[in-house]
Amino acid sequence: MKLDPVRRKLLELVAHRDPPTDLKKASLFCGKNHAYLHQFVHRGTPRKLPEDVRHALALHLGVDEQVLRHESPPPTGSAGRQSADITARRPGAYTYGAPGLTDRDRTLPHRIDPETDPGVVAIPEVRVVAAAGGGAVAEYEPLGDSWFFPVAWLRHELRAKASDLKIISIDGDSMEPVLESGDKVLIDTSRVAPTPPGIFVLHDGLGLVAKQVEFIPNTDPAGLVIKSANPRYQDYERTVDEVNIVGRVIWFARRV
Repeated sequence: MKLDPVRRKLLELVAHRDPPTDLKKASLFCGKNHAYLHQFVHRGTPRKLPEDVRHALALHLGVDEQVLRHESPPPTGSAGRQSADITARRPGAYTYGAPGLTDRDRTLPHRIDPETDPGVVAIPEVRVVAAAGGGAVAEYEPLGDSWFFPVAWLRHELRAKASDLKIISIDGDSMEPVLESGDKVLIDTSRVAPTPPGIFVLHDGLGLVAKQVEFIPNTDPAGLVIKSANPRYQDYERTVDEVNIVGRVIWFARRV
C-alpha cells in the first residue's frame, strides 16, 4: 500500500531513534501486541492512531504528538513555541525525565492534562511517616500535588503499577552524587525486598532514609548492609527485623 505522510514519518523516526528501536518495541511500549504498528504501517489497520497510542508513541520517539496526527500537520509559526513551552500550564501538571536519558527523551512531548488525556495517570507526592521495627506499616501524608505519567511508560519502561507508586523528596546529602537533596524520587511500594540490591526508602530504626540496600549472605537472623553513595558516610548493618522498607526507588527528577 502507498504510505501516507504519518506512516512515512513513523518509519523515519523509528529508523533514526537513538537509542535504537523498532516497530515491535514501539508497539509494546504503547501497550499493544508486537505486530500492532507493523499492521498500522503496512496494512492500514487501524486507519488512524488512537489518541492514547499516539501520545505514548510520541513519548517513545521523543517527538510532539502532532507529528503523528492525521488531522493536522505539526505546529508551525507562532505555535512552534510549544516546543519551548511544554512544561505545565495548569497546576499539578509536570514534564519529567529519568536517569540516563538524553535531553530529548527527558521531555514529555505533549501537555499532560488528565482531563483530556486518558493515557496518563496521577501519582501523588507524599511525605512518608514510618514507625521503626519490622512489620510497621508506612503512612503517607499527601502534599496536595500529583505528577502525571503515561500509563504505557509506567507499565513497559518501569514495570510498575500506578497504584503502587508514590513521589517523595530527598532530604540530605548521603546519596550524593546519585541522589541530591531536593530530588523527587518515584518509589514502588510493592518492591520491599532488596533482591536484587538497589536504592530503597526505609526506616532504619533511627529515621527515614534513602540508601543502597543489599542482603548479607549467610546471616542468621537475615542481615542487611545499608550504604551511602557519599563517602563521608559509613556503611552500617541492620537485621531484616530492625528495618521497615517502604519501597524501591525506580526513577528520579532533578532541577537543572
